[in-house]
Amino acid sequence: MVERLIERIRNKDQQAMKEFYLRYVEELSSVCHRYVPNHEDEKDVLQNSFVKILTSLPTIDYRGEVSFNSWMRKVVVNESLNLLRERKRLKWVSIDASNLQVEDNDVLEVSHLSSDELYRLICELPDGYRTVLNLYVVEGYSHKEIAEMLGIKASTSASQLWYAKQRLAERIKDLMKGK
Repeated sequence: MVERLIERIRNKDQQAMKEFYLRYVEELSSVCHRYVPNHEDEKDVLQNSFVKILTSLPTIDYRGEVSFNSWMRKVVVNESLNLLRERKRLKWVSIDASNLQVEDNDVLEVSHLSSDELYRLICELPDGYRTVLNLYVVEGYSHKEIAEMLGIKASTSASQLWYAKQRLAERIKDLMKGK
């Protein structure tokens, strides 16, 4: 079905473009909102992302829905990062990450939170922390890949993740005390 929709878009079918937008706007909005929680900025990023996606459709090699969705998510992530860079909202804390002992088994206790509460807490993180947390935890990028994407050192990415986890853990504890 998606392949047929892409083919119709390649043939400049305006209705197909509208169907495509309606099919993916919610999913791509949620990806965008993780990086750009400001509604007006989110709309701009989403619009730029859809323009890039739709103008690229004639030349992409469709290899199935999973890889296609992954590609679209990457477009949205990159557009979100571009906006954050342009607005100079990404601030990095440089420290020696080897002293942080960031471990994969370092799990935050979130079972008592609703997904809305956790989402709100993540959105409240500073842009740099939130960005690295999303890229590492949600998107599955390595610190090396994140460093390349953001123009930082891998150790800076690791330290941002550590600080994001620390801040999130503090906010979760505070929230739990209030319940």
